[in-house]
Amino acid sequence: MSTIEHSEDVNVPVRVAYNQWTQFEGFPEFMEGVESVKQIGDTRTAWVAEIAGVRREFEAEITEQHPDERVAWRSNDKPHHAGVVTFHRLDENTTRVTLQMEYDPDGFIETAGDWLQLVRMRVVGDLKRFKTFIESRGGESGAWRGDVPGPHQEGSHQQGSHQHGSGLGEGDRPVPPGTVGGGDPRPGGTLPPPGPAVPGAPGPAAPGAPGSVPPGGQPPEGPRPVM
Repeated sequence: MSTIEHSEDVNVPVRVAYNQWTQFEGFPEFMEGVESVKQIGDTRTAWVAEIAGVRREFEAEITEQHPDERVAWRSNDKPHHAGVVTFHRLDENTTRVTLQMEYDPDGFIETAGDWLQLVRMRVVGDLKRFKTFIESRGGESGAWRGDVPGPHQEGSHQQGSHQHGSGLGEGDRPVPPGTVGGGDPRPGGTLPPPGPAVPGAPGPAAPGAPGSVPPGGQPPEGPRPVM
């Protein structure tokens, strides 16, 4: 298994950046080679993408999701990959979006070195295009505010009860060591958990402050809207 990581500082509030990322069917607007993404359930998506000149169809499963913090996934088909996108509030109008991904290129293209370079270029380009996309819009196209507990939280973490935060390692939910979404880790190790929120970053905006969402203005929980 190989691992890559990239971060981009996006000039929108953490809530806006996170909400846009939950609109999976809009990924083709900024992800290179992604032809379509269809939501087939709250935690399942069907992808059609071109990778290394080969058109692939596969399903991916959301293994953990917490509003304004993280979205973790893993593929159910080859090429096997898993990852996590995290959202760290830097200030009222700036968010650090970090993508960590691990993958197994075995049987996919000729050499792991070629695959590593290809995926790294895709990840960097996709995050830069996401930054341009959401900053030019000025707001999210939709939102899904549901909570998907990871396997380490099942039985003690009620869906929808998570306290929305701005970074990992805060509140009463410890970050589990060595997970990218939990469950059936692939051989070769798992991604390290993202670090804590950036030192010195202000806390969440107070109600009524610029960049905050007034009570009653939050998107309702429920099925993800179809783009």
